[in-house]
Amino acid sequence: MAARTFRLDTLRGGVGAVFMDVPGEPVNTLRGDFADELEELLRRAADDAAITSIVFTSGKPDGFIAGADVQALQRLRTAEEAAALSRGGQQAMARLEELGKRKPIVAAIHGAALGGGLEVALACTYRIATDDRRTQLGQPEVQLGLIPGAGGTQRLPRLIGIAEALDLILTGKSVRASKARRLGLVDEVVPRPILLDVARRRAAELASGALRPDRSRIHLGGGVPRVLKEIADPEVLQAVALEDNPIGRRILFQQARKTLRRKTRGHYPAPEKALEAVRIGIEQGMEEGLRAEAERFGELVVSEVSRRLVEIFFATTALKKDTGVDDPSVKPAPVEKVGMIGAGLMGAGIAYVTAGAGIPVRLKDKDDAALARGLRQIAGMLDERVKRRRLTPQERDEKLAIITGTTDWSGFKTCDVIIEAVFEDLRVKQETLREAEREAPSAIFASNTSSIPIARIAEPSARPENVVGMHFFSPVDKMPLLEVVRAPRTSAQTVATVVGLGKRVGKTVIVVKDGPGFYTSRILAPYMNEASFLLVEGAAVEDIDAALVDFGFPVGPIQLLDEVGIDVGAKVAHVMSEAFGERMKPPDGFDKLVLDGRLGRKAKKGFYLYEDVKEKGPKKVDANVYDLLPGGRKRNSPPRDEIAERCVLQMVNEAAHCLGEQILRSPRDGDIGAIFGLGWPPFRGGPFRYAESLGAEHIVQRLGSYRDRFGVRFTPAPMLVELARSGGKFFKDR
Repeated sequence: MAARTFRLDTLRGGVGAVFMDVPGEPVNTLRGDFADELEELLRRAADDAAITSIVFTSGKPDGFIAGADVQALQRLRTAEEAAALSRGGQQAMARLEELGKRKPIVAAIHGAALGGGLEVALACTYRIATDDRRTQLGQPEVQLGLIPGAGGTQRLPRLIGIAEALDLILTGKSVRASKARRLGLVDEVVPRPILLDVARRRAAELASGALRPDRSRIHLGGGVPRVLKEIADPEVLQAVALEDNPIGRRILFQQARKTLRRKTRGHYPAPEKALEAVRIGIEQGMEEGLRAEAERFGELVVSEVSRRLVEIFFATTALKKDTGVDDPSVKPAPVEKVGMIGAGLMGAGIAYVTAGAGIPVRLKDKDDAALARGLRQIAGMLDERVKRRRLTPQERDEKLAIITGTTDWSGFKTCDVIIEAVFEDLRVKQETLREAEREAPSAIFASNTSSIPIARIAEPSARPENVVGMHFFSPVDKMPLLEVVRAPRTSAQTVATVVGLGKRVGKTVIVVKDGPGFYTSRILAPYMNEASFLLVEGAAVEDIDAALVDFGFPVGPIQLLDEVGIDVGAKVAHVMSEAFGERMKPPDGFDKLVLDGRLGRKAKKGFYLYEDVKEKGPKKVDANVYDLLPGGRKRNSPPRDEIAERCVLQMVNEAAHCLGEQILRSPRDGDIGAIFGLGWPPFRGGPFRYAESLGAEHIVQRLGSYRDRFGVRFTPAPMLVELARSGGKFFKDR
């Protein structure tokens, strides 16, 4: 007999306890084939006269229900199949809800209650959650290009109000138990050790009538949710607050739709379909709302956007288990203390995320002033988390206490890993390496360089097997990628150790082979170069940026150059041109910008205006910049589709070069690196998935067409040419 997922026990006082424990899995997920077993168990509970109320909880030690089984969703081939699955989930939740009217059901939640897990809790009569940090509640389906499919779009707004429900459903964010309590999403928050005892008592009290939950309207005491914060008119805000008012509801949905379209630019259909399902349910009743939810869920499951987002989900899940080396016998060394050389923007950011993981950090800079600036930056980031209620003041103080500062090498001898984020100059980095090896002979030395080959930095090393690249991205606390760079003499254990460290500090980690620009900087260079060529040819700054934002990038390449620094961009372009020759050679003319003091945002002088300009709203181009470029102020832009295609094909082509040269371990890593490190649009799946969607033959043909017009820089990568010839693919899963 197959192992069962649900177990029904009888507690004292007439309370039954339903435990969900998916056999052989670390977390509970919902699958369609659980429905019959759950229905049979609920029928037993309903028919048992000795049971007057029920506690529904998890048999897993640290999780409630993490959502639906995403792999099962991927096996669905038609919208009709997916809609039928949704209707099955809706019916199961309806049976749970109906039973709760006769025999109250208390959801006892510890750990993640996400997606379908939250929908189960919503169908219960009463909800109690633990105050543990692992307890998170949310509807993250939009992050996979989906919407809640088991009644979440209907029950959540009826429980906590439309505006707050939209904030959760349309963003996919989760909340901790304390915030869930303020929203009315849970009824109580208790310490973990007493969860089941309190749940049992509340179930008995609900059955006896001694406890009657307060389901009064939840008001917007904390202000309008983030998803609607663009609404500024006080009369509109008042209408939104009065959700029972049809005019207020209409304004709320209109504003939410307007905000969504501005943010998604039509690329992500799930949030808008979720909004439709909520609106239909509120305006036409729950039955119609559930029908709309199932239909839209079915459409989205088989959509290309959802397929791409789910592939990213599986890729990041696989990377969490990847040690970064192919030999399974290699284990990471323990890391109990990290040394950080350089307390600037990057160094302080790396120290912050490291201490956030509970790892002591010794932070070094050249003088007290530089060190103090770094420590202030770290303190400011922690204060912001306290302000947002992500940390308590005590937790902030504990994290600050494990970051100590110095202007000498004291305290470094006991560091397991030393990371440098000093000036991007080979000689400076080599001297830093020499000093670090002298002071901490057994430590791993990791460079945060973005472009200098690790083998060059390691040339003076007495222990090159301990030298590795750890390329973090700015801002470190927000950018999820870490690019670990393995030089020819870097040991497997060194790689595994820093990969493990990267995961501990919350990063998605890819491992790449050493070389100029590694992977991310290397594929970014020709993309930025092509934007520069377009500018020199006469295209307008705003047209170039708009074309790539329309394609799906968060910012255009010219604005990105302003953010990075025009001087920094010019330096990287020079390094790449030296390494790769004619195909990476940037256009002439950008030296004039640097000589004119146009260094970008940091100098408040670049391609865009920064003086006396509001932070929000569209940026305005500084027309004076055209006086330094060929063609002057008279601009003549090619079609936006051509602008986007030229830039994007350069990135795709260089990614294929990297895979062919084994800079990358897999196309999976190349897609994740581009998405999480460079802002490649997730709905397009990364450069390699995008290439497969077009076909190698088509890409080679388009590159060849541009090569005829613009020269050698559009020469197709050998790997693309071979795939076009053979009909092969980057991925073997199709």
